[in-house]
Amino acid sequence: MRRKKKGARNLWTAAAFILYTSCMLYMMFVGFGRSVHADELRYNLHPFRTIGNYFIYFDSYAFSIVLINLGGNIGMFVPFGILLPLLFRRCRTFLGFSLSFIVPLIVVELLQTVLRVGSGDIDDVILNYAGASLGYVLYKVVFGRMRHKGSSGIFMV
Repeated sequence: MRRKKKGARNLWTAAAFILYTSCMLYMMFVGFGRSVHADELRYNLHPFRTIGNYFIYFDSYAFSIVLINLGGNIGMFVPFGILLPLLFRRCRTFLGFSLSFIVPLIVVELLQTVLRVGSGDIDDVILNYAGASLGYVLYKVVFGRMRHKGSSGIFMV
């Protein structure tokens, strides 16, 4: 019986991961009114340049723009930090999680640049990774507690 419940839970987790990843890819390549820009490639390879500009020129940006770009780039990736280690054993260590998250993220940023549907920005990678790492910490705190309380039958994973 326990194996059946675990299999169903894994199926729902995999479905959530696929759906969430699909939505994120849509937003990164199509959403937010993105269109192909035929001019030059847009990219930023200087860490913290874009992030710093939001703070240096804070008065030049609407607060909603800063919140969406900084908060959104962090918050939207928190679920990956939870879903990846739930689905993939190799993502249960921070190194395994980090490599499994950063490599595809860099590929997506490169594709956005080459396909000219956005800009490749190292700051996006930094913020997205920060969000996913926050999710990973939440995963460790929540599921670590569940494992330790498992002997009482409560919070069993």
